[in-house]
Amino acid sequence: MSAQCHQHHDKGASASADPRYRRILWIALLINAAMFVVEIGAGASSGSASLLADAIDFLGDAANYGLSLWVLGMALTWRARAAWVKGASMLAFGLFVVGRVAWGAWQGQPPEPYTMGAVGLLALAANLGVAVLLYAWREGDANMRGVWLCTRNDALGNLAVMGAALGVLGTGTVWPDLVVAAIMAGLAISGGWSVIHHARQELASTGARPSQQSQPHGH
Repeated sequence: MSAQCHQHHDKGASASADPRYRRILWIALLINAAMFVVEIGAGASSGSASLLADAIDFLGDAANYGLSLWVLGMALTWRARAAWVKGASMLAFGLFVVGRVAWGAWQGQPPEPYTMGAVGLLALAANLGVAVLLYAWREGDANMRGVWLCTRNDALGNLAVMGAALGVLGTGTVWPDLVVAAIMAGLAISGGWSVIHHARQELASTGARPSQQSQPHGH
């Protein structure tokens, strides 16, 4: 899930990426943004907290791909500031899902499992498609490898959502959905806090070495 992949992205952008890699990042960004819209709608209509959590994960990944494209060649200071905003967003979204889990536990109304399973399968197909496109760069630098690991981990999250759908269908209760959503929220909160901490360290580092702020990386 994105809690793991965000930490890799913040190590710096790869300026050596060729045009094919840039195009693939754009494709991945668009796929993740589209799946965010699909899962937000499906999560709201089905009442599934885990779908909402996975939707937020897709949104974070879309931002992550966009950041990878945006920071190519930029100074460390701006990469750190962008990472701080990204970490704060992850933290806020994770807390939102925690609130949704608490509300679902209080309501006790199970979500609609067939929508959960179908959209979870669609999300899995989307992530596997992106993984195939990124496969050739899986052994690249930290940024490239981070993107690959991000997509691979997200596929595991999609399987968890599908498992939650089967659990809801089998038990007729809301708890399988809430457990998966709570785990995903915990990963988002942990990852967001880690990114913020790392971004603060980088900002402090650039303050100690002002020359890094004016020298673009990767050119």
